[in-house]
Amino acid sequence: MSMVDDGTGRGNDAVDETGWEVDPDDESGAAVVAAVGRQIKTWREAAGLRAGELGSAMGYGEDLIYKVEGGSRIPRPEFMDAVDVAVGAGGKLAAMKPDLAEVRYPKKIRELAKLEAAAVELSAYGSHNIHGLLQTEEYARALFEMRRPAFPHDDVERLVAARVARQSIFSRSPAPELSFVQEEATLRRPLGGRMVWRRQLEHLLEVSELRHVEIQVMPTSREEHAGMGGEMQVLKFKDGSAVGRSEGDFGSRPVSDPKHLRIIELRCGIIRAQALNPRESRAFIEQVLGET
Repeated sequence: MSMVDDGTGRGNDAVDETGWEVDPDDESGAAVVAAVGRQIKTWREAAGLRAGELGSAMGYGEDLIYKVEGGSRIPRPEFMDAVDVAVGAGGKLAAMKPDLAEVRYPKKIRELAKLEAAAVELSAYGSHNIHGLLQTEEYARALFEMRRPAFPHDDVERLVAARVARQSIFSRSPAPELSFVQEEATLRRPLGGRMVWRRQLEHLLEVSELRHVEIQVMPTSREEHAGMGGEMQVLKFKDGSAVGRSEGDFGSRPVSDPKHLRIIELRCGIIRAQALNPRESRAFIEQVLGET
């Protein structure tokens, strides 16, 4: 079933599909959604409305109302606004939007976002595509749409929204120190098409102007490269603790063991030393942009 956006975020011919599916493995998120669903059902019944009547009043189908009330569907913000008005909740249901805003994203992404939100320093090396924190919305969408097996449309939008939300790290105060090294190939690969590619390069230049951000480029011509194992990242926190992840090492899982962290930090440091410095990297990105 196709969905055509009518400007309300609902769609004209598939209004029952609005919202996000609940991750069955996300127990805490599922509990929040179930609690919100019970509140909606309580207000609906108190208003003397059947599920179908509520759906008609809001412009949604009866099936969606049952899914939301049963905790199997995460309602979108516009749904919460509409149901609040329809049952006369006086803002009490709409006030639950922040509770749902977090759990609508996949559990792993929420956990990563929490770590990034608490970090005072981040060092990352990207080998296959632009680092998620540096991606434009269009570039991120292109990446998710080209995954195989293909993601459902709803999952793509959910993942894109989660990735964009993580980028609030750039506006945090006090600002964390952010350091990125991008493989040259990630700058030259026109993922999403020429215009998406150009906007992504322009975005990198804009972000590189922030005082707390350093972006470096690892040229393909380098004969020495400490990052041939794949992407890696280290997050440090104000209490002195840290978390790191290196593709292919330690099960590719986040690690906090000092011995494992030392290896990842060592590689990140060498990679930064082998890459172009930030000023050279900016000139390199400008050159690639000029060639597009």
